[in-house]
Amino acid sequence: MNVARAASPSAMPAFGQGLAAWWQAAPLTAVFVVFFVVPLLLILMVSFWNFNDYELIPDFTFKSYISVFKGCSNTQELCVTFKTYLSTFKFSLLVWLITSVVGFTVAYFLAFHVRTGSMQTVLFVVCTIPFWTSNVIRMIAWVPLLGRNGLVNQGLLSTGLIAKPLEWMLFSDFSVVLAFVHLFATFMIVPIFNSMMRIDRSLLEAAADAGASGWQTLWNVIVPLSRTGIIIGSIFVVTIVMGDFVTVGVMGGQQIASVGKIIQVQTSYLQFTLAAANAVILLGLVLMIIWALTRLVDIRREL
Repeated sequence: MNVARAASPSAMPAFGQGLAAWWQAAPLTAVFVVFFVVPLLLILMVSFWNFNDYELIPDFTFKSYISVFKGCSNTQELCVTFKTYLSTFKFSLLVWLITSVVGFTVAYFLAFHVRTGSMQTVLFVVCTIPFWTSNVIRMIAWVPLLGRNGLVNQGLLSTGLIAKPLEWMLFSDFSVVLAFVHLFATFMIVPIFNSMMRIDRSLLEAAADAGASGWQTLWNVIVPLSRTGIIIGSIFVVTIVMGDFVTVGVMGGQQIASVGKIIQVQTSYLQFTLAAANAVILLGLVLMIIWALTRLVDIRREL
């Protein structure tokens, strides 16, 4: 009896703390459910609806998914859907590779070669300057630089390095990848820099005392300890590029296809069931990529 009485006062505060934690999480949970979970469920529901030339018919059918992969049974040539997804994966892979190198290099410089905290802050703010303007404005800014009569072509022509303007610099895969890197490199820099700032500097001194070269220290100490930031940045970059349609449309001159662009076009033509089916497929692929990346490191434990 005495044990029960002694335990009850400590149990009540624990229960009260747990209830208070749930009440604190309730507003954010409500926002998450209303603006994220419910729209996803609606998209999933609409993807299984039937449709004709005039209306959407509430029903359960795989017609939209069959239409998405129409013609893909031909083994001699890839269908439009597979080509589009391969193009999207290509952009994601290229942008991820370039932003990983750029992000790691910039973060390494800020974390280990800039000694004062004030200068680190200044240079870190400089990295965020692209976010001070609209994405569309940042993309349009490349047009007078990379166009047929742009500054780059005019400069190369004036120096005699080329005989005629380069056509591939604008409205091409190159311009799309360049714009993606320009827009989203910061998403890779920030998490990698955060991981590097948490590295114990005594580990670097121990590696130097053990006779490790600079490259050995970088590869065996800094890179593994920065893995969490690399994975988080990769998730940001890959997921954004996979669903982007504005950058592909503007920098590709409306000539390059991506999954996000297809969804946007289908929505503009009121083909909501097809757009919903493509969105569900894209979401499934993105979730699989995120799952594969999170298998490399336990983000919840590392953060």
